[in-house]
Amino acid sequence: MVGQVGATRPRRTISAVEPARVPVDARRAIARADAELAAAAVADDPAERFVHAHLGALRAAAAVVVLRGRPARARSRSVWDLLADVEPELAPWSVYFASGARVRAAVDAGRFDVVDARRADELLACAEDFRDEAAMLVDPDTGFARLPGVRTAAS
Repeated sequence: MVGQVGATRPRRTISAVEPARVPVDARRAIARADAELAAAAVADDPAERFVHAHLGALRAAAAVVVLRGRPARARSRSVWDLLADVEPELAPWSVYFASGARVRAAVDAGRFDVVDARRADELLACAEDFRDEAAMLVDPDTGFARLPGVRTAAS
């Protein structure tokens, strides 16, 4: 109750968008993120797990950028830069995942030795957490619904 001493109301600083106003492309990007995270979860090779997890995070970031709209000065900037601009509360995730872009590029170029299992597992766990935050912005009612095979924090 408002006005009572000690009574506080939980407050979320990141605002969600009404489901009816969510662009279809944002929902599609979350679905693509889920597919990448599902592929990462079943990948035995650490380099493959890393790449799929990073792409999953990239797709989730794209969903938020689509949802919030690209900033006017969005020419040739990474999705991580755009994410930090359109949703400053997610900027720490941008920094974290942008730091993995070079590793992903190295793996894409055939350097599979640049990722060990521990690093791949860490990135996958972070990508899953980030996907959940992004999905809650895109669709607060079903944001945590996942494709079969994708791990959750409880698994």
